[in-house]
Amino acid sequence: MDSIHIVGGQRLEGKISISGAKNAALTLLPCALLTDEKLTLGNLPRLADVDNFSHLLNGLGASTKVEGVKKGEIGRRMTLEAKDIASTVAPYDMVRKMRASILVLGPMLARAGEATVSLPGGCAIGDRPIDLHLRALEAMGAEIELAAGYVKAVAPKGRLPGGDYSFPVVSVGATENALMAAVLATGRTQLFNAAREPEIVDLCNLLVAMGGRIGGIGSSHLIIDGVEGLHGCDYDVMPDRIEAGSYACAAGITGGSIELVGARAADMLAITNALSAAGLVVEFIEKGIRVTADKPLKPLAISTAPYPGFPTDMQAQFMAMLCLAQGESFLEETIFENRYMHVPELRRMGANIDVRGRSAIVHGVGGLTGAQAMATDLRASMSLVLAGLVAKGETEVLRVYHLDRGYERLEEKLSAVGATIERRTAG
Repeated sequence: MDSIHIVGGQRLEGKISISGAKNAALTLLPCALLTDEKLTLGNLPRLADVDNFSHLLNGLGASTKVEGVKKGEIGRRMTLEAKDIASTVAPYDMVRKMRASILVLGPMLARAGEATVSLPGGCAIGDRPIDLHLRALEAMGAEIELAAGYVKAVAPKGRLPGGDYSFPVVSVGATENALMAAVLATGRTQLFNAAREPEIVDLCNLLVAMGGRIGGIGSSHLIIDGVEGLHGCDYDVMPDRIEAGSYACAAGITGGSIELVGARAADMLAITNALSAAGLVVEFIEKGIRVTADKPLKPLAISTAPYPGFPTDMQAQFMAMLCLAQGESFLEETIFENRYMHVPELRRMGANIDVRGRSAIVHGVGGLTGAQAMATDLRASMSLVLAGLVAKGETEVLRVYHLDRGYERLEEKLSAVGATIERRTAG
């Protein structure tokens, strides 16, 4: 099994090219099921989750073709074509690897009039029920049945009529599924209290490029007028704001300066505001964002929230960085109830962190020490890498398959800015 080995203490400086967004890519890929024409996605990150999702689509009848990638090139292009839906069943052995697999439910229901999808897997970071996905589809006319670990959804007349639904709490995944189901409905759908994340906007923009009719893009009130059919198109995945934020924290924790090439500042205001509040210099430049740490880190008070608030996917990385801040930082996790699993591993490296329910107090320390650390989920993995970059001695991060789900060519990118980091394979 692979592990990441880091010798800490290097100041990072240079440029890192930001890949296409994992969370956007996993939302755009199932759109191929909505048309019998070719959909080509550019700037697609080379990640385990993307590969797993493409294999899931293959099982449902979509062909996938990846264009040749030049050495050192970021991202790739994939052409998907689902001339026919070969199967409307997404079985457990395909879905269990990642939670995003539930996103085939909406498009299959919209195109084929039925879909049976295993309840999904993914990171064990708390209870993330899919009831909001199902309620939204029911409001649009679907009949839902749960049995033996599967969700079966049927459009009684072959196509959903559409309808209105107000989400009781903001849900990114449920908004995405509802959007993809609504674009081929026979009537109008209105989604209230919809998620506003940039990845939702990216999905809306792709659906419009395919011929969908969506109003209110970027707002919490989405209006979708169903169309008879969608066509193929060529579309580039947005840059990954979470990857960019993670490498910004790498600059912060090592006292370095990194230019995040391709990062889109408009998508990252909550992140860049927090970086600035921590004492980092954030510059919006022509090709992206430059983050420089030229002063001691300041403590912060952060509460995660749906967009445009501070993203839960950045909580672990900021926690690692704030371990070296001068003072006490307060973090509150409002999205998931079990997203502090990285804390015991950071403590083993010398961090001083108290967890009280969904809140954590990070007492700044003078330094960290390298240790063997176990990754528990995707973003927790990155927090351990960040800690290792500044820790005295060597850090070994185990279970790096978590990292491979969300960070493209991590070791190569960090090595290019001065980190001493390598992947090793046991045995």
